[in-house]
Amino acid sequence: MDSLRSVAVVVGEDFSTFEFAIGCEVFGVDRTGDGVPAFEFSVCAPGGAPVRSAQGFTLTPDHGLDPVDEADLVLIGPSQALRGPDVAALVPHLDAALGRGATVASLCSGAFTLARGGYLDGRRATTHHRYAAQLAREFPAVRVVPDVLYVQDGPIATSAGTAAGIDLCLHLVREAHGTAVATAIARRMVVPPHRDGGQAQYVEAPVRPCADESLQRALTWAAAHLDEELDIARWARSAAMSPRTFARRFRAETGVTPHRWLLEQRVAAARLLLEDGDDGVDEVARRCGFSSAAMLRQHFVRLVGTTPTAYRRAYRGAREPRATPLTVPTRTPVPQQAPARPVPAGA
Repeated sequence: MDSLRSVAVVVGEDFSTFEFAIGCEVFGVDRTGDGVPAFEFSVCAPGGAPVRSAQGFTLTPDHGLDPVDEADLVLIGPSQALRGPDVAALVPHLDAALGRGATVASLCSGAFTLARGGYLDGRRATTHHRYAAQLAREFPAVRVVPDVLYVQDGPIATSAGTAAGIDLCLHLVREAHGTAVATAIARRMVVPPHRDGGQAQYVEAPVRPCADESLQRALTWAAAHLDEELDIARWARSAAMSPRTFARRFRAETGVTPHRWLLEQRVAAARLLLEDGDDGVDEVARRCGFSSAAMLRQHFVRLVGTTPTAYRRAYRGAREPRATPLTVPTRTPVPQQAPARPVPAGA
């Protein structure tokens, strides 16, 4: 995106307040006194008609969809109407914007609107982790990336759930106007200019129940002995099975190998200690059954997407401000049937 001066936020019936407010806060507030360029900001809805939010109040937009044609950036948040009949009305305006070189971005489950219009076909995209599997199932042409905060694939950008929309908007500002401008906006909003990791760090990994009672007992027992060495023979004995039978039934019940399950549980335990405790990373590693802090870090980064130290900092907040801000590095709509199960507006 070579320039970013005009922004159109599109709302539809049953829109989500938080995602709508993200666009208003990042682009609709005059921060020229802080060195931030002024944005031409428009709130748009099909026909310019009043729309009711998912939270129960009614919003009267200033515009119909015409400003979308001329915008440098179009933001689309969660809305049941924009996933259904209003998509057809929106498509020609999005086509006009993209034809001019604009960027079109969705926030949270707003990705379903872009997918229904065909804009995500063959592209990488994300949405809230609760809905990623549904997006992939309903739109198999979309390359869903479930474990990131946002994805930009050419002129189309998508974000994960709720607050990840802030990360995406700051990324788009950073791309167009540089780090200093994005950091100035983030400072006023009292949010990090850039967050490490992906949305995997916000997904819980509890011990899931299974139908096999003896295997369930073995899982519960292992979860209580994560700090000990758990080889497959010892674990199988706790379930009164041979190692081979245990491994076969374990995978059939849980969908993963015993080794993978154990790593996930140890990392989940480490997350809790990092969130609520004061132990150093070495002690956290020992208490969760890792041979060293380096081993904890290796598996934590692979499964969570960030380091143990960065994860703790994200949950507790940095005590000191950073001295140097971190930086980050023609479609045909496909008619599709409405989904059987609606995705709620927002998370």
